[in-house]
Amino acid sequence: MKILKITAYILAAFVLIWLLAAAIISGECKFEKSTVVNAPVDRVWQNTNSLKAMESWSPWQEKDPNAKKDWSGTTGQPGEQQCWQGNEAVGKGYIKVLKVDSAIKRIDIEMTFLTPYESKAMEYVTVHPNGPGIKAVWGFTSEIPFPFSPMKLFMDLEDQVGPDFTLGLQKLKALSEKP
Repeated sequence: MKILKITAYILAAFVLIWLLAAAIISGECKFEKSTVVNAPVDRVWQNTNSLKAMESWSPWQEKDPNAKKDWSGTTGQPGEQQCWQGNEAVGKGYIKVLKVDSAIKRIDIEMTFLTPYESKAMEYVTVHPNGPGIKAVWGFTSEIPFPFSPMKLFMDLEDQVGPDFTLGLQKLKALSEKP
C-alpha cells in the first residue's frame, strides 16, 4: 500500500511539473531555410509564386509520386488549393494559398495535415535580391497546443524537416538556374 501511495505522489508530481512547464514554455515553432540562386529574381519568383509552381521542386513529390491530388482555385491566387492523399511518408491533408504579394515576392500558405496526425502550419516563401544572386527563403510557423508544448524541448526541427527543406531548395535552385 505504501509503494502505491509513493507511486501516486511521484506521478502527481510529474503531472504537476509537466503542466507547470506547459504553462511556461511557448508552443510557437518557427523553422526556415534559405539558399542563394544565381538567376533573375523574376525566374525564381515564377517557380515559387503558386502551388502548381512549387510542385516542380517539392521534396515530397519524390516521397510519393502516386499520391492522389485534387486542385481547386486559380493558380497563383489566394484560394488556390491542393488536397492530397498519399502513403505514410506524405499522409493526407491540404494546402491553401492565403496571400501572394508580387511586389515583395512573398507567398503565404496554410498547410493542414489530417494524417498521420492533425496539425496546421503557416508556410511562406520569399524571394529577394542578395548581392549578385537571389535569396530564396522557405519556412513555416506552427503552434504546439497546451499541454504538449514541453515536447518542443525534445524536438529537433532541423533533423525532422531540415533535410526536406534543403532538398526542396536545392531543386528550386537547379530549376531556376537552368538556362
